[in-house]
Amino acid sequence: MDQDGDFEEEPQGLRKIIHVDMDAFFASVEQRDNPDLRGKPVAVGGAGGRGVVAAASYEARKFGVRSAMPSVTAKRKCPELIFVKHRFEVYREVSQQIRMIFRSHTPHVEPLSLDEAYLDVTEDIRGIGSATRIAEMIRKEIRETTGLTASAGVSYNKFLAKLASDQNKPDGLCVIKPGQGATFVQSLPVRRFHGIGPKGAEKMARLGIETGADLAAKNAEWLRQHFGSFGDYLFRAARGIDLRPVRTNRIRKSVGGERTFFEDISDPEELRDTLERIIDIVWERIEQAKARGRTVTLKLKYNDFQIATRSRSQAANVEDKQQFAAIARKILEDELPLPMPIRLMGLTLSNLENDRKDEAPKRDDAQLSLL
Repeated sequence: MDQDGDFEEEPQGLRKIIHVDMDAFFASVEQRDNPDLRGKPVAVGGAGGRGVVAAASYEARKFGVRSAMPSVTAKRKCPELIFVKHRFEVYREVSQQIRMIFRSHTPHVEPLSLDEAYLDVTEDIRGIGSATRIAEMIRKEIRETTGLTASAGVSYNKFLAKLASDQNKPDGLCVIKPGQGATFVQSLPVRRFHGIGPKGAEKMARLGIETGADLAAKNAEWLRQHFGSFGDYLFRAARGIDLRPVRTNRIRKSVGGERTFFEDISDPEELRDTLERIIDIVWERIEQAKARGRTVTLKLKYNDFQIATRSRSQAANVEDKQQFAAIARKILEDELPLPMPIRLMGLTLSNLENDRKDEAPKRDDAQLSLL
């Protein structure tokens, strides 16, 4: 940011970034391994009770089925939906195969999850020189090795590469060249921007913002006034600016998950039920990561875009799901009734063993943080 409070321009063409995103990864693995599921609407996850969709095939997505959706809702939208139990060990194995392909092209790989990653190929191992050609090769190698398809975006920063990878899904490739970023971003609906959900898009529409061009017409001060610190991100995004480097070998500092709602919620029972669903999802991720930590944090994003976080830390690691759930429930109960409806709820376990230095146990921190 310069002295006047606006953002500096991003150097153009200095980096070559690829974002690779597997197409409906969990569901595609299931369809690959079970020919009877091919061409049919498939959801990975629990079918009843408090089950949640972990992933949906493209056939299911046509009916509006999405990840993190309650299974009962998904079944209502698509009566022919086939539920399949997850096989995370298989997904991890396939993910490792994919990462080996990435690392055969560059050591600069930043995995975001099992099914997507950023690659900096400014200086690639094979000396190919063309990021577009490398992306094409990676997609071909993934298909030959795993039998699955991947979409890729190529650009000069991470924000644009991620937008590009979603542009021609599934099994597509999109390239945003230096000098094209701002024009590309400003042609998009704001709903395409990472971090802007349905309610966020509605708020922007009320303010006369529907496209990236509308967003780019607002200065940084106006965006901060209406969106808080999120306004700084919006200012950069509308101009195709992203200065973040690809970070290799990131140390995991937390494990968590969050849910953005189609409709804002405030009813205590609905909030409690939502928390139970998130507990199930997050604890499963904690077990997958073999993570152990001492701090549980509840995140609430209100419908005015303010974010409140409440944390509680233990003297020892959280022992099991029951203790994790009990802490999360206590945090939520201490907040009820909420001052206004929320559009997002999240839950994380942090203060992990691999992120700890020698320190005295911290006291419980129940302070409200507005970001």
